[in-house]
Amino acid sequence: MAGTILTHPTSRTVTELADGRRLIYYDRGGAAPRNAVDRRPLDPQVPGSEVRLDPVTGDRVTIAAHRQARTYQPPAEECPLCPSRDGRLSEIPAEDYQVAVFENRFPSLAGPPADPAREAGGLWTAGPGAGRCEVVCFTADHDASFADLTPERARLVLDAWTDRTAELSALPGVEQVYCFENRGAEIGVTLAHPHGQIYAFPFTTPRTARTAARAAEHRAATGRNLFEDLLAAERAHGGRTVLTGEHWTAFVPFAARWPYEVHLYPHRRVPDLTALDEPQRAEFPRLYLDLLRRFDRLFGAGRTPYISAWHQAPAGQRGGLALHLELFTIRRSADKLKYLAGVESGMDAFVNDVTPEDAARRLREVAP
Repeated sequence: MAGTILTHPTSRTVTELADGRRLIYYDRGGAAPRNAVDRRPLDPQVPGSEVRLDPVTGDRVTIAAHRQARTYQPPAEECPLCPSRDGRLSEIPAEDYQVAVFENRFPSLAGPPADPAREAGGLWTAGPGAGRCEVVCFTADHDASFADLTPERARLVLDAWTDRTAELSALPGVEQVYCFENRGAEIGVTLAHPHGQIYAFPFTTPRTARTAARAAEHRAATGRNLFEDLLAAERAHGGRTVLTGEHWTAFVPFAARWPYEVHLYPHRRVPDLTALDEPQRAEFPRLYLDLLRRFDRLFGAGRTPYISAWHQAPAGQRGGLALHLELFTIRRSADKLKYLAGVESGMDAFVNDVTPEDAARRLREVAP
């Protein structure tokens, strides 16, 4: 998957920020030349994170203390994700842009892989926080959101996600690429500008590892693929389906963990974004924008906070897993949030206050 896989009319321009981080502009149509220079006096970046292995659970935990100094909820006039204009210099030197992706200034993961060190007779294992963290700016409009994009601009974001997945997956030591968006102060967003992030992990994430194990068990028991069976069952049931197209279906999962949670699957199973075909890519923006706008209508209280997460197969597991997007909100009613308290945080045992069937019905009713 090395290298760009972009096709006309999407183009990309690669440049560098003042401290050596990469910045990529993605454009469709006749965009202005992307030759603006970052004039800020920035020092070169020094990676400072560490990945430690939990000896009890086997999970990997990233320690990134330097992120305490990252920019936190600045006023709009000081937003680092807005274009550089009117004398203000930001992370994006251009006076305007369509979609821009750059290496995070405060990354959880950065740098090349290295052998881990072991202590206490091998009980403690730790290595450098190798990998890459990038920021994806969906639009230059500070006051917009993803749901405000046109289908053409949403397709441009999809093209950027796909291109970054291809390139990051090819980096030495990277096992899994994760594209996601956090929206809303309730989620913990530090910058209000519409943006998402991409993590190139040097390990397979715990959630994906558990999923892969379940998929292997299903294959051993039935000879079939878990995700193909799951999608077929949900489409046949219909009661939890929110919307469907020719190439994608969105449904609330049978055992949803969050009050309002929707999974969006392509009908033809693929391992990651790079494997989508053109019909799937062409249909995705309309369905995804529809879902986001339904979420915003759920509670009649403005923009709904949410997390949108692409689940992609890690290296070495492309045959059994399935690309899908999971969209969920921590809001359970207009004036109540779903907090991960003692049961969820302490035991990782979710309790949902809304039945998946009621959530699906409600999402169907709030069609934009």
